[in-house]
Amino acid sequence: MDRDLRQAKSELLDYKFALDASSIVAITDSRGIITYVNDQFCHISQYSREELLGRDHRVVNSGYHTKEFFREMWRTIGSGEVWKGEIRNRAKDGTYYWVDTTIVPFMNDHGKPYQYVAIRYEVTERKRVEQELQGMMTRIIDVQEEERRRLSRNLHDGIGQNLYSHLITINRMLAEMDHPLLQQMQEEATQLIEEIRQISWELRPSVLDDLGLVPAIRSYLSRFSDHHQIDVYFDCVLNRRLDISIELTIYRIIQEALTNIWKYADVSDASVTIREMDDAVRVMIEDKGKGFNMETQTSGVGLFSMDERARSVGGHLTITSSPGKGTKIILEVPVTIDK
Repeated sequence: MDRDLRQAKSELLDYKFALDASSIVAITDSRGIITYVNDQFCHISQYSREELLGRDHRVVNSGYHTKEFFREMWRTIGSGEVWKGEIRNRAKDGTYYWVDTTIVPFMNDHGKPYQYVAIRYEVTERKRVEQELQGMMTRIIDVQEEERRRLSRNLHDGIGQNLYSHLITINRMLAEMDHPLLQQMQEEATQLIEEIRQISWELRPSVLDDLGLVPAIRSYLSRFSDHHQIDVYFDCVLNRRLDISIELTIYRIIQEALTNIWKYADVSDASVTIREMDDAVRVMIEDKGKGFNMETQTSGVGLFSMDERARSVGGHLTITSSPGKGTKIILEVPVTIDK
C-alpha cells in the first residue's frame, strides 16, 4: 500500500512538473482569492509570488474586457462548468499580454465550488498576427468598397447619362417619324438604362451615401421583394446616421443574407430587424425555411464574407440554423452615437 501511495505521489509530482513547465497556473478559493501561482505566472505577470498570493485576478486586469464578460465567466464556473476563453491581462510594467485560459471548478460534497484551477497559455504573438491580418482585411474591404463606389458613379453618371441622352434623341425622332427600327432602338435603350441602373445600385447604392442606412435598406428590400417575390418584414429602431463603414457593413450583410435566403431557404417571406442599444446596434435577419445542419455544413464564401465584414468594424456575427427550422443571423456592432 505504501509503495502504491509513493508511486501515485510520484506521478502527481511529475504531472505538476510537466504542467508548470508548459503552462501558466493559478489556483484560487471559491471567492477568487489567489492561493497558488507557479513560476510561469510570476514570470509573465512580472509580479512576485508574495505580491500575488492573497489577492484576486484584478491585479492583472487590463480593463480590456467588459464587466459582462467576467460576469458570464463567473456564472459558468460558479455553476460547476469549465470555462474557456482568451483574456488580455496587464503585467506589472503596464505591458499587455494575451492568455488562452481554461478554468476548472473543483466541487465539494454539496455540489459547490471550493476552488478554481486556471491553466493558461500565452498567445500574445498569435493575437498580434491576428490583429495585423484583421487590419489588412479591413483595408482590403475599404479599397473594395471605394472601387465599387467609383464604378457605380461612373456607370450612373457616365454610360447611364449617355444612354439617356440617346433615348431622348430616339424619342424626338419617333415624334417626327414612326418606324419599327426606331421603336426597337427605344426599347433596347430603355432596357440598357435599367440594366445600368441595376448594376450601379448593386455596386453601391447612392442613397446609402446620400441619405443613410435606413432609406438604403428600405429601397433595397423593395427591389428584392419585387424581383424575387419574397416579402421581407422590416422593423427598425435607428434614428441616427452611423459611421459609413458601419452602415456599409450592415447593408452588405443584410444583402448577402437575403441573397442566401432567396437561393436556399425556399420561403415566401423573411424578416430584418435593427435595434439601437446603449453602445451597439443589433441586426437580425431571419427566415423559417429549409435551414441546414451547422455541424456538417461548410462555410461558403458568402458566410465567410459576412463574418470578415463584421470583424472589420469590431462586430460579432452569430449564425444559428437547423434543418426544417430556418436560419437566424445576428450581427452586433459596437457604436458610439452622439446624443
